Amino acid sequence: MPISPVSAPLPSFFETLESFPSRLARSSAGAVSFREAGADKSFPTPVVLLHGIGSGAASWVNQLDTLGRSRHVLAWDAPGYGESTPVGPASPIAQDYALALAAWLHAVHIRRCVLVGHSLGAIIAGAFAALHPSKVAGLLLLSPASGYGAASADLRESKREARLSMLEKLGPEGLAEQRSSNMLSRAANEEARLFVRWNMSRILPHGYRQATHLLANADLVSDVARFSGRIAVAVGNEDSITPPTACERIARAARVGLQVVPNAGHAGYVELPDVYASLIEIFCLSCGSCGVVN
Repeated sequence: MPISPVSAPLPSFFETLESFPSRLARSSAGAVSFREAGADKSFPTPVVLLHGIGSGAASWVNQLDTLGRSRHVLAWDAPGYGESTPVGPASPIAQDYALALAAWLHAVHIRRCVLVGHSLGAIIAGAFAALHPSKVAGLLLLSPASGYGAASADLRESKREARLSMLEKLGPEGLAEQRSSNMLSRAANEEARLFVRWNMSRILPHGYRQATHLLANADLVSDVARFSGRIAVAVGNEDSITPPTACERIARAARVGLQVVPNAGHAGYVELPDVYASLIEIFCLSCGSCGVVN
């Protein structure tokens, strides 16, 4: 059974999550569920947070709490996650998700933002930035997945089928049981492990299947090479899913140095929330977003 967020006593992740309830927006691309902080104040350029393939908007709860004290921060459930409408194609490309992101941002009146993408979310962020550069004040890629779009057809197929087969065999709960520990460093505390596992157990099979196709079809390197705006790439030094050696290629395409975060795994922003909140804040300031209102 999934780990319950209402068991007593509540871990702090779940206690904090109650302050940022899921909301629903209707856009031209369908419904999007999201969580939000700082919406009732005139803050600098909004920050939009995009999660990875085994996660959801809730995973950003600590960044919503910390950054939301001085910024307007939004975290979406990607198409096919939470209550968000899936994209149309069974085997989508990054642009399909970028169009859904553009429609949602329009619906919630965000004209320009600092875009932060984690893992698969980095693929969506990169595609959006390439399509709509004027709407992106800065692009921050955390432990980015590059996708297999530039790989051989055989490799793309094998990667896709391996992930899909695991989903069919294990289901969301089994997937969380087997794979969630890979998301964190060896030093991660039990609460972070619990929260990552809970988030992964909540994925919806259809949305996860589409996201798996996205991963097989995408080529983040190509998209970041087309974006000429402010960009940064960071990864945990203990990330075994998108390790620093893999992220170096993305950083080179973006023409920036790779930032390596000590003692962090793939979901570093969950296990080291203050470190990653500071990383995001420093990047926002480097984009000149201070004093630029939405």
